[in-house]
Amino acid sequence: MRVVLPDRPGTLGAVATAMGTIGADINAVEIVEKYEGYAIDDFMLELPVGSAPDSLITACTSVPGVEVVWLSHYPEGWGLLGDVDVLNAMIEEPEHAGEILTREAPQVFRVTWAVLVDRERNTLLARTDRAPELDAEGIAALGDLTETADGELPDGWLPGWGETLIAVSPFRNEATIVLARRGGPEFLNSELARLRHLTALAL
Repeated sequence: MRVVLPDRPGTLGAVATAMGTIGADINAVEIVEKYEGYAIDDFMLELPVGSAPDSLITACTSVPGVEVVWLSHYPEGWGLLGDVDVLNAMIEEPEHAGEILTREAPQVFRVTWAVLVDRERNTLLARTDRAPELDAEGIAALGDLTETADGELPDGWLPGWGETLIAVSPFRNEATIVLARRGGPEFLNSELARLRHLTALAL
């Protein structure tokens, strides 16, 4: 769950307390971005069996100034994987850096899927389980793969696939990673900066 909250002492605790009133168990919290007196935090949590997601939203927004911008279900056992963790893995196996970042991207960036493509040959190099099998036409639909940027793919960009938010970042070789979210939230500038940083550090 992604939450916007006032960046002042006690607010995070108040949100956590509100979550506790409906029995939500917080597994991890990450500060994604701060700006003009507000913070954007990602929460990984578990709800009691039978609890409706709407009850979580109601509990959080009962705290003054708090807004829930995104709520999604993630596979059991997922947590928050830090940039340093994935970077260390990339350094240990530099010849597989692109594949490692692609594999770990759903946890590192909380995305639905990720693919690694050869932007010169328009071929798919690696993909996560929920990613489409892209041919040359599907890769072309992703747009410019030479610069770090975000964008939105329209409904039907691939047969059977709906609107999808993407973030793209090239490695120094011919590979480019593409992250995708279905249903939001939009990629923040801080997330693009992190993605650019990780791809730039790959050997």
